[in-house]
Amino acid sequence: MWAVIPDGWEGDGDQLIYMELTLSQFDFQLPGHLIAQMPSPQRDQSRLLVLKRKTGQRTHQRFDRLPEYLHSGDVLVVNDTQVIPARLIGKKKSGGKVECLILHYPKETARETYVTPCLIKARRKLHPGEKVDFGPGLEGSVLPPAPNGKALMQFFFKGSFEAALRTHGSVPLPPYIRREGTIRQQAEEDETRYQTVYAQYPGAVAAPTAGLHFSRELLAAIQEKGITVVPLTLHVGYGTFASIKTETIKDHKIHKESFHLSDRSAELINERKKQGGRVIAVGTTSVRVLEYLAGNDGMVRPSEGDCDLFITPGYAYRLVDALVTNFHLPRTTLLLLVAAFAGRENILRAYQEAIDLNYRFYSYGDAMLII
Repeated sequence: MWAVIPDGWEGDGDQLIYMELTLSQFDFQLPGHLIAQMPSPQRDQSRLLVLKRKTGQRTHQRFDRLPEYLHSGDVLVVNDTQVIPARLIGKKKSGGKVECLILHYPKETARETYVTPCLIKARRKLHPGEKVDFGPGLEGSVLPPAPNGKALMQFFFKGSFEAALRTHGSVPLPPYIRREGTIRQQAEEDETRYQTVYAQYPGAVAAPTAGLHFSRELLAAIQEKGITVVPLTLHVGYGTFASIKTETIKDHKIHKESFHLSDRSAELINERKKQGGRVIAVGTTSVRVLEYLAGNDGMVRPSEGDCDLFITPGYAYRLVDALVTNFHLPRTTLLLLVAAFAGRENILRAYQEAIDLNYRFYSYGDAMLII
């Protein structure tokens, strides 16, 4: 007899029939005022909903109480990617405004030209070869076929591409953060608050938002308790915001994101796992890398490359024991991942309770701990 019927199945007792999961099963209504537009005054003072996977029990805390739920011998895995100033505002020779979001960041940036796919927004369609001026020392040229939307652009700059972006670019906040005024009029604190305190390797166009809740003081308190903090890198791409277009979930093709897990990080994770410690993943990005690299023995191997693991309900987790995460958009791969970890009904009930209690949602919102 089944005590709990797993996601994707229906039936009674021993008679279970597999039912194909559809996107409409992962939808919910969120009042617009609960979409956080600004970060909390202090990183570790956001709210924390604690969800127990086995029972569905929910409790409510403040994020700085997180160490109370961690044990000596656990390992906390964080994503140390750094968000690049990937959003550029330029002008055509005619004076028309062009908004450009860089989708791929080069590992080597010293050369004075670089071609990358971008999301381009302009009032009138750009033509192949048309130049865009992004400011002194940075110019772009649109390559064929040059439609509005996703297109290749060749950049020309003085010095390094990294320096040019620091001068002329801005933090690419998610599309659901809408503020009055131009991008340059966004709060200055976005430059630091839409970045984790442990960010180290540039390459992401979106922050691993679960990590935004950690202050240096909280990390120190976690380590003092005997918990090892281990980094990995996954450069979060724009695809993390993409909604699923197919009603049948298995028909969706997930985006790829580049990652790196060092020998030392893999060694620490495996060592703690063998000693009975839990692997606590900070964010869905960390989960995807860990599960992508985990073997059937529950151990992880060091590697780098592109991760395209699509985790949906029914997936058997090999390595991750607990998850720190934010509240995600409906009908997205991120919601499917947490539903696979905690159960669809558990997650949807927790989300509804968070809505009823006025939790803040999405990138600058509050957090969940799923244990």
